[in-house]
Amino acid sequence: MKNILPSNVSCESLVTLFSQAPIALSLIMGDNFIIHTANPKILELWGKDELCIGKPLFEIFPELKSQGFEEIFNNVYKKGEIFKGDKLSIFLNKYDVYEEHFFDFIYSPVYNSQNSSEIIGVSVVATEVTDQVLSARKLKESEYKFEDLIKNSDYSIALYRSKDLIIELANDPMLKTWGKPKSVIGMKLEDALPELEGQPFIGLLKDIFETGETYTAKEDKVDLVVDGKLQTFYYNFSYKPLKNSQGEVYAIYNVAVDVTHLVNGRQEIQKNEQELRKMADSMPQIVWTTDHKGVLKYMNEKWFTFSKYDREMDLTESVKNMMKPGVYEHVDQIWKECIQTGKPFEVECEFLSPNTIEEFRWFLARAVPSYNEKGEVKEWIGTFTDIDDFKKLQNQKDNFLGIASHELKTPLTSLKLYTQVIERNLSQNGDQKNAAIASKMDSQIELLNGLVRDLLDVTKIQKGQIQLNESYFDFDDLIDDVVTEQQMASRHKILVEKSNVGKVFADRHRIAQVMSNLIGNAIKYSPEAEEVHVKAHVSGDFIHFSVKDFGIGIPEEKQPKVFEQYYRVSGSKEHTFPGLGLGLYISSEIIKRSGGKIFVNSIEGKGSDFCFQIPTNKGVNNIN
Repeated sequence: MKNILPSNVSCESLVTLFSQAPIALSLIMGDNFIIHTANPKILELWGKDELCIGKPLFEIFPELKSQGFEEIFNNVYKKGEIFKGDKLSIFLNKYDVYEEHFFDFIYSPVYNSQNSSEIIGVSVVATEVTDQVLSARKLKESEYKFEDLIKNSDYSIALYRSKDLIIELANDPMLKTWGKPKSVIGMKLEDALPELEGQPFIGLLKDIFETGETYTAKEDKVDLVVDGKLQTFYYNFSYKPLKNSQGEVYAIYNVAVDVTHLVNGRQEIQKNEQELRKMADSMPQIVWTTDHKGVLKYMNEKWFTFSKYDREMDLTESVKNMMKPGVYEHVDQIWKECIQTGKPFEVECEFLSPNTIEEFRWFLARAVPSYNEKGEVKEWIGTFTDIDDFKKLQNQKDNFLGIASHELKTPLTSLKLYTQVIERNLSQNGDQKNAAIASKMDSQIELLNGLVRDLLDVTKIQKGQIQLNESYFDFDDLIDDVVTEQQMASRHKILVEKSNVGKVFADRHRIAQVMSNLIGNAIKYSPEAEEVHVKAHVSGDFIHFSVKDFGIGIPEEKQPKVFEQYYRVSGSKEHTFPGLGLGLYISSEIIKRSGGKIFVNSIEGKGSDFCFQIPTNKGVNNIN
């Protein structure tokens, strides 16, 4: 637009107005586009000082030529065209830094006041908008990233715009959650999911536009039409308000996690637990469970019937009160060791008998750990089984065996003496054939005597009456004596390897009994072999003794049982190996009472290696 100025306006006034204008202004004059005038604002915008005034524009800004500005200026200057730039990208060497800037500007022709059709220059009005453009660009990039994040998230995410709850964005997991197609995007939430009517969710979302507060829920129930039918689901979800610079809510960000399987699974577990508890209540045993730390959390109905305690009483206290005085501490120690190691718990204990204050009944307490998917103990499941009748029968059996063994011992001693007299008389009379028969009778009587001695030892062990007569003796001499005795009655070659073991404090007779039992077993259970190896050495404060055979061996699963009372290894050749299965049980009890331990290493079909360790001085050392 051509401006018509009053003739009485001074040039000085125009210069003052131009220089103090709050916007960037410049006059570019002549064919060479000389910078005639440039106010401080445009000099700041260009990153130049006043020295550029009077010089050609493209000499000051040569970088503008390659960006098409020479043609733009020519069109304005020669054709009178006005050029407007809106957020136009321009690369400038500003303050010696070449980088991109953005401007809003207008290039207009300047006409000769004497000849209104003559263009003498170009006026420049400009505003730098670099910050606004970059901010808008970053905002747009953020929106793209935000949208991409939502679309690629594994969680169900949706964005609702305005109080009408327009679905602006919903990723595939959320659409799958709703059971709806992508066409619902852009619809009102209540129109896209009409089944939400009567449920609280629409109301909650609209309230957030008023309160501006985040809403979260766990395992909340929602009914949705999925696959054409109304179904119940459970979700952990949050409604988070998005606010503008004025603090006003303009949208709501919804994140949801489907926990239906977890809720249904827990409900099923709870249902199963109720069924299991009903089953447990019907069992004759007392059933109990603890947490992973071993703290009682459940006892079945049988316990409360038996103990007469109220269900409100602390379960641990009720067990402690019912147990025989002085026993609980011992049982609790074993229980704590099992909790630490994860090994099954098994112990016999006595509980106060119902309706009495003095009588106690024997119970077998057992518990095993239950593990979670990570292999960690999550709880212990245990039982108390009434074994009082069994213990009484066992006591009667032990008494009978003790009495019977003791009564058998006297006639057997006499019988052995008579047999030896008969053998001697037959030999003196030259009847060697019958003397040999009498000798075999003596051997069989000795075997029977051995069985009787074993039975007597067992009854003593059961009643805690076995005594150890301990003293210092030479362990090497004992090995020599036992091996010599065993070698006299065996065709096997007993090879001994010992390294000057020396003195030991123990019961010489009982340790000899253990050695004889191990060597005798090695000979008995290796009928096809030629040798038995006996070894002894000192390791630290302990003596290690072992007997190795090359016989039938013991299956791995049966090895822990070989030291149990009356246990005999079963197999196709079981009938060929006589015995009551008491020798190893008696040996293990002797070694335990000597402060040591006994164990076996065996491979089925290749032989066994029975070992025991005892301290050199029981008063100082002990093996747990």
